[in-house]
Amino acid sequence: MATTTHQPRHAAPAQKRGGWVCKDAAAIAAATVAIACLHAAAPESPAPWRYLLQHLLYLPIVYAGLRHGWPGGLGTALLASLCLLSPVETVLGRAPDTSPTRYWGLPIFCSVGVLSGLLAERERKQKRASEETAQRLSKVYEELQENFERMKQAERLSALGQLSAGLAHEIRNPLASIAGAVGILRRGHSSAEKTAECLEIIHKECQRLSRLLTSFLDFARPRSPNFLNIGMESVFDSVLGLAEHAVNGAAISLRKQGPSDLRFDCDPEQLKQVLLNLVINAIQAMPEGGEVVIASRAEGEKAIIEVRDQGCGVGEEAMRHLYDPFFTTKENGTGLGLPVAHQIVAHLGGVLAARNNPVRGMTFSVELPLHQRTVR
Repeated sequence: MATTTHQPRHAAPAQKRGGWVCKDAAAIAAATVAIACLHAAAPESPAPWRYLLQHLLYLPIVYAGLRHGWPGGLGTALLASLCLLSPVETVLGRAPDTSPTRYWGLPIFCSVGVLSGLLAERERKQKRASEETAQRLSKVYEELQENFERMKQAERLSALGQLSAGLAHEIRNPLASIAGAVGILRRGHSSAEKTAECLEIIHKECQRLSRLLTSFLDFARPRSPNFLNIGMESVFDSVLGLAEHAVNGAAISLRKQGPSDLRFDCDPEQLKQVLLNLVINAIQAMPEGGEVVIASRAEGEKAIIEVRDQGCGVGEEAMRHLYDPFFTTKENGTGLGLPVAHQIVAHLGGVLAARNNPVRGMTFSVELPLHQRTVR
């Protein structure tokens, strides 16, 4: 059976590099000898010709030092010195040049060759060090990205775990109310008025459970946004028209503010969901009446939407937990409205923030990009 010998993958590049080095060295040596011969063959008058040709030997010396380090520079300098000291003039039938200037240049040749080689090697070492540093930084960056993704996944799993625990706690109260009403109805001795009251309790608690589960699903499984180029005026009109039903005869006025021609890229249904939640929260925060203002403006490449109320605001401790699932300051709140709104705004590429007003009430601000990459 015939056997096949596999050469290492780096063998061919190494051989290629070795051949190139030999060819380059031969070319440098040939250039050095050629210049030395021209120097020897140059006429003695005018003198600057021989002086110039002697200094041309610095070119192959410096080139060899830059390409092959100080050994290459020193070797080329010694070759140039040997050529200058050789009796080429005698072969050409001339008297040899015995002037001191012929010998003073020899140590300079060697010094230039060694110095250029050392500088080139130093530059190459610095370049290698820079490349190694860049590779290490790239590796560290990749590791940081991986750790960041793992942290995000762990944070989401933790949030879902808290959601599940909070959901179980929130479901328990409506179920207890429903179970109590059913127990009264089972005994069969309740009056018509009591029966109607029990049925009303069951109906309200079922609606509460439905809202709770809907909010939970919106938080745990949000849909991808469908970006359209929309006008802010139409969104405000739709939100305020729906929010009027929540006023329920209270002394609360709703007002919109901002340019009527502002347009930007967004999912209109998700934005309406966020703004309607914020406006209803503002209405519920003002049981004694007041004004709710929904305003918009453009700042650079951002669209800023604010919902301002004249309620009592919230304390610093509550402010830190506004977007925590199931945290609420309302007696009958689910604690999922603001977390869902916060998550929707994040999926839209924006930021939801809250602050207390200087005098009275709160302001929720939604900051969104004016332009999105994928727009219908």
